[in-house]
Amino acid sequence: MEYGSAGGGSGGGGAGDHDSSDPQRRKKRYHRRTAHQIQKLESMFKEFPHPDEKQRLQLSRELGLAPRQIKFWFQNRRTQMKAQHERADNSSLRAENDKIRCENIAIREALKNVICPSCGAPPVTEDSYFDEQKLRIENAQLKEELDRVSSIAAKYIGRPISQLPPVQPVHISSLDLSMGNFGGQGLGGPSLDLDLDLDLIPTNSNFAFQPPAISDMDKSLMTDVAANAMEELLRLLQANEPLWMKSSTDGRDVLNLDSYQRIFPRAMSHLKNPNVRIESSRDSGVVIMNGVALVDMFMDSTKWVESFPTIVSVAKTIEVISSGMLGNHSGSLQLMYEELQVLSPLVPTREFCILRYCQQIEQGLWAIVSVSYDIPQFASQFRCHRLPSGCLIQDMPNGYSKVIWVEHVEIEDKAPTHQLYRDLIHSGMAFGAERWLATLQRMCERVACQMVSGSSTRDLGGVIPSPEGKRSMMKLGQRMVSSFCSSISTSNSHRWSTLSGLHDVGVRVTLHKSTDPGQPNGVVLSAATTFSLPVSPQIVFNFFKDEKTRPQWDVLSSGNAVQEVAHIANGSHPGNCISVLRAYNTSQNNMLILQESCIDSSAALVVYCPVDLPAINIAMSGEDPSYIPLLPSGFTISPDGYPDQGDGASTSSNTQGRMTRSSGSLITVAFQILVSSLPSARLNLESVNTVNSLIGTTVQQIKATLSCPGS
Repeated sequence: MEYGSAGGGSGGGGAGDHDSSDPQRRKKRYHRRTAHQIQKLESMFKEFPHPDEKQRLQLSRELGLAPRQIKFWFQNRRTQMKAQHERADNSSLRAENDKIRCENIAIREALKNVICPSCGAPPVTEDSYFDEQKLRIENAQLKEELDRVSSIAAKYIGRPISQLPPVQPVHISSLDLSMGNFGGQGLGGPSLDLDLDLDLIPTNSNFAFQPPAISDMDKSLMTDVAANAMEELLRLLQANEPLWMKSSTDGRDVLNLDSYQRIFPRAMSHLKNPNVRIESSRDSGVVIMNGVALVDMFMDSTKWVESFPTIVSVAKTIEVISSGMLGNHSGSLQLMYEELQVLSPLVPTREFCILRYCQQIEQGLWAIVSVSYDIPQFASQFRCHRLPSGCLIQDMPNGYSKVIWVEHVEIEDKAPTHQLYRDLIHSGMAFGAERWLATLQRMCERVACQMVSGSSTRDLGGVIPSPEGKRSMMKLGQRMVSSFCSSISTSNSHRWSTLSGLHDVGVRVTLHKSTDPGQPNGVVLSAATTFSLPVSPQIVFNFFKDEKTRPQWDVLSSGNAVQEVAHIANGSHPGNCISVLRAYNTSQNNMLILQESCIDSSAALVVYCPVDLPAINIAMSGEDPSYIPLLPSGFTISPDGYPDQGDGASTSSNTQGRMTRSSGSLITVAFQILVSSLPSARLNLESVNTVNSLIGTTVQQIKATLSCPGS
């Protein structure tokens, strides 16, 4: 497959070439910058909007531009940013002024019709006098505000506001779903009975509280709590009966609570609360990563989120109590905050404030324990209490590690669990050790594939020229998956509203302002719904993964077939890969689909996003893909928690674990749509109707194709 250049001419050529009739010479006179040059300049501008002469010279050498060109580019960029901020401020002030004016008019109209509730007569003159005086004061304030807004507007538009035409209300058009989505047309829908605050756009505040002041006495207490938790965890990791028993239904390790309470008595037990239940699990497996790297991953909150994007929605280190030994983190103790998630808007996140402690037991053997630590000012907001949980990591001679994982949590169910997820969650599998370990194994395989310099890429068109290009594409895919998982999280930063009309669950929608470099700027609408199918997760995953069946569910492709033009394996399972897809018979010839699919023994994902050709070229050439805007959509697939009744189809998977033991699937469909590029824009009902119809049509086509009629 042939790909065009990512940018236009960049100026240059021989000094003696003055043939004005040469069209290439005329083109170069405009000094158009390449995508690489613009990306490098934008990256530099974010860090140093006022570069000094040394930095400008360095950029000049790197990009092949004259220092004056660098200087003028930064001057123009600063001017542009200033103008954008000023226009946004002006628009906000004018909107506020219009709102106050409308309120004033409404008050005056109400006063005209006011009557006495007893006699039905108008109010007495004295009250009217005071009401009139109040209105006069408010009108004077409004006039001052209008004058201030007018002066600001006149400053930036070059003429008095009175000479401008009357302001028309801003109308946000319906979603143009064909844009960047390969010719799909917007799907109309009926009006909906909405329970949605269309003006509400929550801020992305993941970590709501301020870190507390921690005294030396607190640190001493934390050290004791962590040491006791480590001692308990080591016994849980290594003990068998009577502490652990095999489940009769699925063979998992289940904690014997009577034995546990006899061995580890607690003076303040949460079990006295009838709404509290225990989730405990243990699992073990081999991981393709050495112990030192795993310990470093677990003790770094940023790497922790990156390694478990499907489970950990938020993680922050509040305080480092002890930094431990350099190189292996032995003795390291941290106070952390984390939110854990199931990828569905129906399941609330679990919040924990924990102590995480690492100890090297012997050469090549580490233990990491996490235990809840109640900070008084925040304890009331957490409904989950983590008892000593964690893992034992043992180095193996081949560079792999053996990991034994224990999860032990007390949950207070203040609200009933949604019926679709009741079996999966109450069985302890949704947040259990098996899910943690399966995700860790898959992500470590992904890291190993990224580090391999050999060709593990089925590059059908010769478009990924180097190992650097493969790694860049894998980074882009990882960021796409993380963005998708964040978009359907029920974290505190998302406030979901429900639309009626699809089925019992309904479509959940939320808005957020997107300002991150890796997302389009503006207001983004996230919409999702969850439904169940009496089909095994492996069959559902194969259906979404196969490009031949894509036209059967992708309503945005208008039934057009797609072809895989590049394939990057990122795991041992053939379904774990990154694909670049091209749609046939569309007008969007410069648009491709970036897709990552992954499956393990606990869940599966298929995430995709339209990306234009120049951006794909940047990633494939090995350049930094951090600034390529992504707005992904996709599917999450998990078992429904019901045991398999012997259907042979559900045991055909190569994966092991509860994905093969489940008789049905829970599927979450999620879309992200850029509603407006204006950060102050508000959602209109037409867009909501459209996205509701889009999801409804997608769900119905999936059910129809898999022979599962709608409920």
